[in-house]
Amino acid sequence: MFWGVDVGSTYTKICGLDENRNIIDTQVIPTIVNQDEIVKDYLKGKQIKMLVSTGYGRHMIEEVFSCPVISEINAHAKGAYNFLNSSDMVIDLGGQDSKIIKLDLSGGFTDFKMNDKCAAGTGRFLEIASNRMGLKMQEFSKIGFEATKELSISSMCAVFAESEVISLIAKKESAANICYAVHDSIASRLASMAKKFAINSENIIFTGGGALNPFLIHLLSKKLQKNIQPAKHPQLIGAIGAACAGYEVFD
Repeated sequence: MFWGVDVGSTYTKICGLDENRNIIDTQVIPTIVNQDEIVKDYLKGKQIKMLVSTGYGRHMIEEVFSCPVISEINAHAKGAYNFLNSSDMVIDLGGQDSKIIKLDLSGGFTDFKMNDKCAAGTGRFLEIASNRMGLKMQEFSKIGFEATKELSISSMCAVFAESEVISLIAKKESAANICYAVHDSIASRLASMAKKFAINSENIIFTGGGALNPFLIHLLSKKLQKNIQPAKHPQLIGAIGAACAGYEVFD
């Protein structure tokens, strides 16, 4: 089996592929202290032909397993290509950063943009806003379709953006309208990052936790005027790509 471990800032994703690149084992666990030991315990007793790590904590896994590491950009490119080999662009919205990756014809990447400076443009802000409004993420990701007013959030800082959400709540704006404002803020940031790469892209794949959010996909597709396809197992794409990198060593 070929394994990929993606140690992200919020969650650690583990994926096992068989000799035909079929997914046969997956696990998503919160990233906490001693995460390398948790991963080691999970993989104990499992057949490992090759393991490759990626993500923020990739070097932690490298030290434990003496395994190769690849960048998150490379991992997401390979993972998206494994999902759809005609993919030409990836939009990844994670808990602490967002990435736009332009792909070549073989699953590699030719260019990328990354925003990891503020949570206001990441999945973390969606969590902050939904918690502030007392809504579960599943509901928060859909209620924007019911909006009757196109409110906006202008702050580029997560702290001040949260203050804007609080202000809208105090003004008794509806949950749907506030939800629209939050999602529109993130979609606008992603669209601004992706606009240049999207011009000549026809098979855009959305990965990360953001790909589980139908309203965000709706707004982003509208802003880019492109069809955006959420990946199957979107949170696992980095781990899948890392496992594919290990597979290629023996291919």
